[in-house]
Amino acid sequence: MHLRKLVFFLFSFTFSIIGVAQSNAKLSLGQQPIFKALKTSEKINIDGKLNEAIWQNTEERKFDYFYNIAKPYDQQQSTLRMLWDKNNIYLFYEMQDKYLTARETKRDGEPYLDDCAEIFFITAPDSLDTHFGYELNLNKTSNDFIYFNDFYDGKSVAFKAYNPNFKVEVTYNGTINNNSDIDIGWTMEIAIPISNFGKLGTIVPIVAGNRWAFLAVRQDRNDVAGNRRSTSTIFPIYDISKNVHQANRFGLVEFIN
Repeated sequence: MHLRKLVFFLFSFTFSIIGVAQSNAKLSLGQQPIFKALKTSEKINIDGKLNEAIWQNTEERKFDYFYNIAKPYDQQQSTLRMLWDKNNIYLFYEMQDKYLTARETKRDGEPYLDDCAEIFFITAPDSLDTHFGYELNLNKTSNDFIYFNDFYDGKSVAFKAYNPNFKVEVTYNGTINNNSDIDIGWTMEIAIPISNFGKLGTIVPIVAGNRWAFLAVRQDRNDVAGNRRSTSTIFPIYDISKNVHQANRFGLVEFIN
């Protein structure tokens, strides 16, 4: 409990100085791409499957921007769907994947070096200094954090003591960590409680018509050994040699009825 109070104190302090820290790094809110997330009244069972009819009615967006492509099979198709209700944000990833790979099993380790689905949220669209991050591999191993851009002396920092609760399930068609065969792909379904965002999730509350900034990322690892992987995103980013945490390149999600 003391840790949570400290975390939200840090959030409040960070947001109080954002206007000074990011005067030259704002989102162009009239120009950013918009993803529409549909509200659901249907109960969503987190099982990694598109069983609920409502999933077919919400937007489906492809990951069209690829980085670090070294081999033809590094450019594999991915799609994202998103729903919401008064309690949760729901995410559904579908990934084509010829070589399923996942090694990390420790929380707050390096699942992003495996086949991995990632989501970053900024709960106030133009507040670019801070975002929430969830990165999960095929083992359902999570690296979850609050990311502070340019926290001190030009350096950014990920606050990994943030360990929120959420539900996740994975399905896959193939064999993990075995490149002797050709796999088909995998899915990941996630339910993130809105309460995970604390008071920062109420500044711009999740109601119809409101918008948050976000970025969805896929890490695609196709070699069992080493750390080479390709990256794809639903919105374009500036310079992949830096990282994917370039908040002024995030797009927007609009919550709709």
